[in-house]
Amino acid sequence: MSARIAVLASGGGSNLQALLDHFDRLGGRRAGDIVLVASDRRAAGALERARARGIEASVLPRGDDAALGALLREHGADLVVLAGYLRMVPEAVTRRFEGRMLNVHPSLLPAFGGPGMYGARVHEAVLAAGVRVTGATVHFVDERYDEGAIAAQWPVPVADGDTASSLAARVLRVEHALFPRAVQALASGTLRLEGRRVVGAPSPPRGASFVTTDDDAALTAAIDAAFSPT
Repeated sequence: MSARIAVLASGGGSNLQALLDHFDRLGGRRAGDIVLVASDRRAAGALERARARGIEASVLPRGDDAALGALLREHGADLVVLAGYLRMVPEAVTRRFEGRMLNVHPSLLPAFGGPGMYGARVHEAVLAAGVRVTGATVHFVDERYDEGAIAAQWPVPVADGDTASSLAARVLRVEHALFPRAVQALASGTLRLEGRRVVGAPSPPRGASFVTTDDDAALTAAIDAAFSPT
């Protein structure tokens, strides 16, 4: 049975588009369908992407924590995916969807996460710290910012002369490959949370960050292999 997936997004929705595109490529092999896209911002580009695909697009009223839970019940959501959603999810929702809610973050958590760490702020902090490797993290959502169990990570090199913008573009390319595969794995049951233990998490091959991030085809092939070890 196909999982009913709700996506929450605050911005343009490029990770939503990556997920839609991945499900399109999978066709009948996909384990879920996106039935709802909701945003805290009326002008969010993610809502337009949803409407263009005939997916229900909803704006969440500010200051009404109960509205999200009611919307998810109304659409019979099995899984919830945060794709650039900047508001704290109400605790009642995170508890209800424990083990069934994923977020993507543009660093290797637990580094460079927490309240206020999103978008360019993350990449600026990475550059200021002088680290040589950053990356993307997909994690299960709990009641604290960016502290849920890690479901998948992929490293990204920090290049000499990088700006926050150039580093963000490199990390985003990895997000677009890693996040949809993690969502598919969760929907299919091959990725799951048992207590605080993650079952089915992929392991990136050694050196993947320096070999694959400039080649989209090589990157997706490497991530596919990590999710489907032989």
